[in-house]
Amino acid sequence: MKRKLRIFSLFTVLLSVFLLSACRKNTRNVYQEVKRSNEITWGVKADTRLFGLMSIKTGKIEGFEVDLANALTKEMLGKDAKANFVQTTAKTKIPLLKNGNIDAVLAAMTITPERKKQIDFSEPYFYAGQSLLVKEDSTIKNVQDLNGKTALAVKGTTAVANVKKFAPKAKVLEFDDYGQAFTALKAGQGQAMTTDNGLLAGIATENKGYKLVGGTYTNEPYGIAVNKGQKQMKNAINRALNKLKKDGTYNALVKKWFSGIPGFNIKEAEGEK
Repeated sequence: MKRKLRIFSLFTVLLSVFLLSACRKNTRNVYQEVKRSNEITWGVKADTRLFGLMSIKTGKIEGFEVDLANALTKEMLGKDAKANFVQTTAKTKIPLLKNGNIDAVLAAMTITPERKKQIDFSEPYFYAGQSLLVKEDSTIKNVQDLNGKTALAVKGTTAVANVKKFAPKAKVLEFDDYGQAFTALKAGQGQAMTTDNGLLAGIATENKGYKLVGGTYTNEPYGIAVNKGQKQMKNAINRALNKLKKDGTYNALVKKWFSGIPGFNIKEAEGEK
């Protein structure tokens, strides 16, 4: 009997600890925590040129989103505040955010209704959309020009369905990754490669003789993600983002990373039509 009571008591203690832990997790105020620590941990990409890429020279992640995260951190917490960076992938960024391993995600994350069921988003900071990458001497000017031609895309992406929607008479060849799709473009297997304009811009910076055309034919803006219920954190990010846009810091960062890319529209990326 005593043994059963001890087991029951142990179970009760463990249950209490679990419930208290869950309660603390649910009532966590990320904004107040980052204010106290004077640092923010951002989830970023480390494999995407222009947005976030691990530098072989410095051993650090560099890119537009890293620079923006640093600027947001200073604006939110002060000039002595520290920005920490954790590499994320498509599969890990939401779990890391939900588990409290990171405070916010700034990683080329499209705002979608499905994602908004799990997390909250800031206002858009990059107005992404699918575009076309073609050879410099191409006669293709927009997605409709793909009718009767061949587009190159990556399997499982929305680009495949979108090409068929906007250019129903186009043929679409699908590849496992962007490297394979671009190799096919160079080999002449298709007349255009399609995916998000920012990703295509990264490819264009490494490969002379290619340009983006037609602007964006879909609307898929990127937002900064915070966990559900973190209204103070989201509002603080929005205030800081708007301040950086007003004082010119945001525009300077966009130009730093995206200016000079053939066919890339900086004003469109900033949300101006």
